[in-house]
Amino acid sequence: GPVMCGRWCFRCLWRGISSSTMKFLLAFDFDYTLIDENSDTWIVKCAPEEKLPIGIKSSYKKGHWTEYMGRVFIYLGDNGVKEAEMKRTMTTIPFTTGMTDLLGFIGMNKELFDCIIISDSNTVFIDWILRAGNFHRVFDEVFTNPATFSDTGYLTVQNFHNHSCAECPKNLCKRKVLEEFVDKQLQQGVNYTQIVYIGDGGNDLCPVKFLKKNDTAMPRQGYTLEKLISQMSQDLSPIECSVLVWSSGIEILSYLKILVKE
Repeated sequence: GPVMCGRWCFRCLWRGISSSTMKFLLAFDFDYTLIDENSDTWIVKCAPEEKLPIGIKSSYKKGHWTEYMGRVFIYLGDNGVKEAEMKRTMTTIPFTTGMTDLLGFIGMNKELFDCIIISDSNTVFIDWILRAGNFHRVFDEVFTNPATFSDTGYLTVQNFHNHSCAECPKNLCKRKVLEEFVDKQLQQGVNYTQIVYIGDGGNDLCPVKFLKKNDTAMPRQGYTLEKLISQMSQDLSPIECSVLVWSSGIEILSYLKILVKE
């Protein structure tokens, strides 16, 4: 229990109860959700003539995106593209409309919202972009492929984890990440009133299937996730949670304001 002063006093008990009654988990995808681009394809702007050789482009195998990006980073390194230039390029990526307002609101209400990113991008790109927007403090954790610069100045990237999910790319099952995070929080006495999952892509379907009927999936309008969710309801195997489609961060913000008022 929430023993904070070494004995069971009313104030500590109350603090424990009140903190567990109203807390929301916001889980965000990154590419085409928080930012209005794919960070991994944006980096190609650093390449000679802003394009990749056909040999690299054609080397991508479905489900093996991280290895493919590894080859892209080697090509950039071989062509003398340095960390500073990459950072300059990446921090020009626009946030999706309304997202800066949304993140500002979440940042001002951190006692109500835990906020995580689950992304197929990488730690370096996400860190650069969040810091450039001064949003890194909004997020409690970022789950993405670990990346570092080697001694020779090349960017290297690893798979996030191993998993046994047949539906997800080899490097990342977002459902497993979400499940493990929620479990870990539960062990620390944090039980979420509602989980809100905000994403756009095919790899966001797996974590959305994990959501329960109190939770909310927010797929981006006109993107793959929305199409997959509506396909599932047509096939009479609808997902359990509520579905709210969004096209700007302002719509997500309006929903959060309703949650907070309730």
